[in-house]
Amino acid sequence: MNINFLLLNADKTELLVVRPAKHGHLFENLSVNIDDCIIPESSTIKNLGVIFDSRLTFQPHIKSITKTAFFHLSNIAKIRPILSLRDAETLIHAFVSSRLDYCNVLLSGLPNYAIRSLQLVQNAAARLLTKTRKYDHITPVLSELLTPYTPARPLRSLDAALLVIPSINKKSLGFRAFAYRAPYLWNTLPLHVKEASSAEIFKSRLKTHLYSLFYSLP
Repeated sequence: MNINFLLLNADKTELLVVRPAKHGHLFENLSVNIDDCIIPESSTIKNLGVIFDSRLTFQPHIKSITKTAFFHLSNIAKIRPILSLRDAETLIHAFVSSRLDYCNVLLSGLPNYAIRSLQLVQNAAARLLTKTRKYDHITPVLSELLTPYTPARPLRSLDAALLVIPSINKKSLGFRAFAYRAPYLWNTLPLHVKEASSAEIFKSRLKTHLYSLFYSLP
């Protein structure tokens, strides 16, 4: 590094070894020596706001998101009585939904129990937004955020299982709202995917559809 006129900042340099649990004993007390600077192994590191762990379970990251999200939901709840629906929605998207959306592709494939806390955050946000009581079922509340599309007269789109896309100002963050993005993305899916008889079949067909789009398969 000295040859290239580079200087290592030991305070900002971390070492993370990603390995399966069964091989954890092979990497105990691991460290590296770079220009006489000893860099010990860290259990977690943060990169671009995402917390990585040695087994890529992302549990520390999920716990951090959950803790921060509930903190902001608690603060918003204190002033919810004086907020309009639009203002409450703006605050929830700014302080909660944005954190759930950020780099969430990294959580793809994790088991349901690992991301359950994130679902609880979404449920709590929906309850707060709609002023639903704590012990009321949340599924009807989430369903009310989506409206089936019914044309004014009989059209082929009547049987296309479409949803109504609300009008918003796309120059704002409104296009990232669940009420807009959910029906927008749903309407782009093929009919055979939307007509799946179960969640598992839907996931399987959706995965096949996305692979087809990515690899341009017929």
